[in-house]
Amino acid sequence: VVQEIFGVHEHIRDVCRRLAKLGYFAVAPELYARQGDVSKLKSIDEVRPIVAKVPDAQVMADLDAAVAFAKSSGKANTDKLAITGFCWGGRITWLYSAHNPGVKAGVAWYGRLVGDATPMTPKHPIDLVAGLKAPVLGLYGAADAGIPVDTVEKMRAACAAAKKTCEFTVYPDTPHAFHADYRPSFREGPAKDGWAKLQAFLKQHGAG
Repeated sequence: VVQEIFGVHEHIRDVCRRLAKLGYFAVAPELYARQGDVSKLKSIDEVRPIVAKVPDAQVMADLDAAVAFAKSSGKANTDKLAITGFCWGGRITWLYSAHNPGVKAGVAWYGRLVGDATPMTPKHPIDLVAGLKAPVLGLYGAADAGIPVDTVEKMRAACAAAKKTCEFTVYPDTPHAFHADYRPSFREGPAKDGWAKLQAFLKQHGAG
């Protein structure tokens, strides 16, 4: 389970608990730990400078380590490996689904798909479509101010052109972070529907 930009806070812990109740071994690693502790920060403007220092390569390696930890616990079946993430973690879900051939399915909640290349983020999901190693379900809001619907459609077209198994649901009149039930952006209908689609998608592709 990959965190929102705000780190591994109570909402992400709760997502892990929900997955555990469904029978999953769920892990949410602290992926900014080397760059700083965002848990005490009050605004996204304070969080952004820390997150900007987090290299994608470090995140991929830390997720690999989380999978290895789960396997070594003796309690997880990593042959049914899945990844899901929200906001910042939605983008990472796409990246990790292109990174690790062991992933059976990914579910990306409103993860950014396009962007400028930087030393920390050299490639974005749209750049990695040809390398996707697992089916991915993308859950997006049509009223997301930061992720225009046209970028979702570009990703859909790229997946189709590359013959990759990607599915997309775009919820009408729905903002960013619609699953975050601690924020004003929460939308109960899309959140419940997305959660049901997540469960079905994981089972369909051998991760449930």
